[in-house]
Amino acid sequence: MKIVYFAWLREKVGLAEEEVTPPENVRDIDALLEWLKGRSDGHGAALADLRMVRVAINQSYAAGNHPVGPKDEVALFPPVTGG
Repeated sequence: MKIVYFAWLREKVGLAEEEVTPPENVRDIDALLEWLKGRSDGHGAALADLRMVRVAINQSYAAGNHPVGPKDEVALFPPVTGG
């Protein structure tokens, strides 16, 4: 699974993207985000307030209960604002 980080999430994690293999019990976005929090202090800081994180699966916005699989691209980014 490919995880892509944008904006301040990228800065806190310290990576633009990474390939991960979550455990089998990680089947949806909510579980994936909880698992990612434990990968490093940077991941934990970036994902500390999940209200400030938006997720896209294969370039489509997705909610927390959306399933994830090993071939998915998961993008994590802050809420988008207009102006």
